[in-house]
Amino acid sequence: MPKYFIALLFALTSLHVYGQQKVIDAIFSNALASEVAYENLRILCETTEGRISGTPEAAAAVEFTRQIMASMDLDSVYLQEVWVPRWVRGDKEVARIVSTQIGSVDLTAVALGRSVGTGPDGLSAKVIEVMHLSDLEELGREGIEGKIVFFNRPVDQAHYNTFEAYSGAVDQRFHGPAEAARLGAVGAVIRSVTTAYHDHAHTGVTRLNEDGPNIPAIAVSPVGADKLSSRLKHDPDLKFYIRTTSHQLPDVISYNVIGEIRGSTYPDQIITVGGHLDSWDNSPGAHDDGAGCMQSIDVLRIFIEEGIHPKRTVRAVMFMDEEISQRGGNKYADLAHERGEKHYFAIESDRGAFTPRGFSIDSNQERLAAIQSLKPYFTPYGIHEFFSGGSGVDIAPLKNYFDMALVGLVTDSQRYFDLHHSSNDTFDQVNRREMQLGTAAMAAIIYLVDHLDILE
Repeated sequence: MPKYFIALLFALTSLHVYGQQKVIDAIFSNALASEVAYENLRILCETTEGRISGTPEAAAAVEFTRQIMASMDLDSVYLQEVWVPRWVRGDKEVARIVSTQIGSVDLTAVALGRSVGTGPDGLSAKVIEVMHLSDLEELGREGIEGKIVFFNRPVDQAHYNTFEAYSGAVDQRFHGPAEAARLGAVGAVIRSVTTAYHDHAHTGVTRLNEDGPNIPAIAVSPVGADKLSSRLKHDPDLKFYIRTTSHQLPDVISYNVIGEIRGSTYPDQIITVGGHLDSWDNSPGAHDDGAGCMQSIDVLRIFIEEGIHPKRTVRAVMFMDEEISQRGGNKYADLAHERGEKHYFAIESDRGAFTPRGFSIDSNQERLAAIQSLKPYFTPYGIHEFFSGGSGVDIAPLKNYFDMALVGLVTDSQRYFDLHHSSNDTFDQVNRREMQLGTAAMAAIIYLVDHLDILE
């Protein structure tokens, strides 16, 4: 090959890369200068707090996000019907240590999602403290029947990866109450699964025994858990009183909210970007996951304002019911399959609106390598983690039907589980620049995989 031809090829390639980097830089500049998504998040948190599926607050959030996208220059905005569970927390929970030796102490508590209530009179019983689910089998029915089981294993703070730390403790919340009920327990108390040490209680869904029995289950704050553990050492015969009125109502209709920019070259190929619109009923859900929804909508705004015309249809999806049973994500995938859609790429933001660090990629080795090849475009912005891993709960069902790449936005998660599933997940905990860096990262990777056709 002549030297002049090699030089020309190198020059053309460099010019092409330079042009793409200019678009990436424009995306980040636009995101960082904008307050649109941040203001929308403020309104969402302040007007639809506690938007668990099936509630009026969730319905208001559906309408709010539909109106945001309807006001944009999108090619289509529509609702996707989905039946969702309707679990009701009821009255404020009461959790009280009752001891003739050291007196009574009230603890901060929340009922776990899907858990049954105690009834209006509450219940009182002796407490057995355990650290692991395996302790239940060792104690057996003889050691557990008629008691309240107190699961007191804290998150292991030694982990740098807070998601690993969370995973190492969340089994007691998800499986513990059902397993305790199977052995005759009358109630369950869970140490909140959090990396923080404070007096906020963190909720989350718990598994039910489909054919019974099921028992009232609450989470107490880390401070409260230590109080209960300490007092048990001084008075092993103390009683614990719980009053909850949570209950399940019939399923109701809700919606995924969807907005699209139609592709210019391959309009039948879909790129999905999304977050989940529901939050726990005790929380404004700022990081989990109001921010992910506002970031996803903002990707479309940036494309419009920067004159980016995607080859493929880019679809922002606000998924409903991630927290309890993930029906929104499953419905989205099922309908995509039924309608014969072609899905090319999907990305989800559900790790909080913290500084982006990279992407977790769920794909085959060829697509993994292709996405990893994009890393140089992101290094100027401190985004350097491109690794194989899970994507997100709501986009994961697409794998059931489509051979495609799924990606999760990875953020600096050191504070995420301080806030996760608690009343402390408020708008003031979100930094606008960190949130908008995440928006830009998602917009940039969508632009690159679409523009470069690297996932064929």
